[in-house]
Amino acid sequence: MDYFSLLQWPAMVVNILAVWLLTSQTKGKRHAGFLFSILSNVLWVIWGWHAQAFAVLGLQVALATLNIQGVRKTESNAQAR
Repeated sequence: MDYFSLLQWPAMVVNILAVWLLTSQTKGKRHAGFLFSILSNVLWVIWGWHAQAFAVLGLQVALATLNIQGVRKTESNAQAR
């Protein structure tokens, strides 16, 4: 059995949970959403590498970069207040 192929399902669930948390009005839940989003990116990269789905790899690297930028921007805006 190819366990790497099954990795796409937890990656999808973590991704949905991340987006749900990111829409929260609570700062702690949004922060958890960013962390879950990064975890989702890592899971998708592992799956994409195994499946040789290079477009998925590129997308996940871009999304992770945007997520990290969003966290930094949010933190710098919070410190400026």
